[in-house]
Amino acid sequence: MNTQHTKIKKLLKKKLSLKKIIIKGFEKNIEIIAIGEIFLNLKTVQREKIIYFPLMKYFQNNDIHSICIQTYTLQEWKKYKKNHYL
Repeated sequence: MNTQHTKIKKLLKKKLSLKKIIIKGFEKNIEIIAIGEIFLNLKTVQREKIIYFPLMKYFQNNDIHSICIQTYTLQEWKKYKKNHYL
């Protein structure tokens, strides 16, 4: 994980109550997997907005060019891991 990823992970941990954050990718193209009960009963777009909002300064400064966001509640994450043999 590069320093940019570390900064983003710390920011999201500070701003949001997430159980787990996984950040992958290179340079300005990143993938974020966020797990937490904060996403309970929310639609995909609402979940993504929660992640996007604290990262806006990175987009404005062109530190992030593209982002892929996957969000899960704890129950969804357990099911995902089971189905994907993680």
